[in-house]
Amino acid sequence: MAIVEVRQVSRFFLSGEARIKALDNVDLDIEKGEFTAMVGPSGSGKTTLLNQIGGLDHPDTGTITIEGRSITDLDRKSLTELRLWKIGFVFQEYNLIPVLSAQENVEYVMMLQRVSAKERQLRAKQALAEVGLASMEHRRPMELSGGQQQRVAVARAIVSRPAIVLADEPTANLDSKTGASLLDLMHQLNDQHRITFLFSTHDPMVMERANRVVHLKDGRIAREERKPAMGNLSVSVNSDAESGTA
Repeated sequence: MAIVEVRQVSRFFLSGEARIKALDNVDLDIEKGEFTAMVGPSGSGKTTLLNQIGGLDHPDTGTITIEGRSITDLDRKSLTELRLWKIGFVFQEYNLIPVLSAQENVEYVMMLQRVSAKERQLRAKQALAEVGLASMEHRRPMELSGGQQQRVAVARAIVSRPAIVLADEPTANLDSKTGASLLDLMHQLNDQHRITFLFSTHDPMVMERANRVVHLKDGRIAREERKPAMGNLSVSVNSDAESGTA
């Protein structure tokens, strides 16, 4: 069973008097252990789709399930609980709490999960060590570089052991060297622990490292590329959205 199943999802927005279709009957499955990038020009729908999967927004039509449970009809409390236990988030702007230390930021989700203080401290320290910040657990965000802050965000996303980590333009505010280092880290976490990652991105480095690249165009999945287990060749699958036969 896929971790994420998106079925016939559409989303509309109003711009003045115009009704804009941000997503157009999208179907998408994400399997456990995938390292997938959603790419496309601005306005293609990739961030909108990521927000739908993360339960940060609701589709106008269609359904989304996480580990077999539909999230489209959940009330706010149930959706908050599902996000807390099943989804890790890595945002472009890091979204760390400035008055908390790196370790406290990583502990925050576990505190909401009511994990004991001893257990969450242990797991937070282990997660920070795993992302290369073992000696910086007491520093606050303002005392860390952009790349270090994003590593804290990754540690926070993985420490609660979610079904999937959603990353919205995680390298956008980083220089190329720092971005590459962060991506190598996430790929390592994916390889070693089978943590599932789904990215929304413009960054070619993310596309190069992804095992699967989903191209969006005008709110539809235009094509996909999957890299075989060995070698660097990609297999491209075109859909009607890009071939012009729709």
